[in-house]
Amino acid sequence: MKKIERAELIRNRLGELYPHPPVPLDHRDTFTLLVAVLLSAQCTDKKVNEVTPRLFDAAGTPEKMSHLGEDQIYLFIKSLGLARQKAKNLASLSSIVVEKFDCLIPNSFEELESLPGVGHKTASVVMAQAFGVPAFPVDTHIHRLAQRWGLTNGKSVVQTEADLKKLFPREHWNDLHLQIIFYGREYCTARGCDGTRCDLCRELYPRRRKAVECRKP
Repeated sequence: MKKIERAELIRNRLGELYPHPPVPLDHRDTFTLLVAVLLSAQCTDKKVNEVTPRLFDAAGTPEKMSHLGEDQIYLFIKSLGLARQKAKNLASLSSIVVEKFDCLIPNSFEELESLPGVGHKTASVVMAQAFGVPAFPVDTHIHRLAQRWGLTNGKSVVQTEADLKKLFPREHWNDLHLQIIFYGREYCTARGCDGTRCDLCRELYPRRRKAVECRKP
């Protein structure tokens, strides 16, 4: 099966499984989405969702977050990985949004990526899910499955993003980003599937599956 054919099959199957994929990070608006995505670095969405309700109740706007300050922010998020650095970034980011952007989250990649703690992946999630701009944020699940499914050589997340954007129609990028994440968590996990076990892998690579079955004692 050619790469473009695999991509089409993947898009169709994921569309059937997850026709309307939700954003897995709980949030209330664009600012809280940005905060949640920033907090999710090296941390599970589930863990982030456990700490953000109290944080957002106390500081759900850029003004309130900047007034809360680094030390107080840290107390709300200290159970998360890299909490001290994240607290510093959130305090600084919030002040910049208030002073430079009149309390509005900027809607361009360049301006978002200029904020403390906001890299390309975080900016891509916000642009896609808050502003509806086609983007293809690549997290560990997407990077892993893109390699497993033969859609990229997997040398870097930058290369993976570029390869996926070439293979999939632009209008499907935002949904596919979420669909692949959900599928990777639910069916095609790092240890639970070796490229031959889940339904999609078996459909993509029937010969690989048969070869494994033949090797079984």
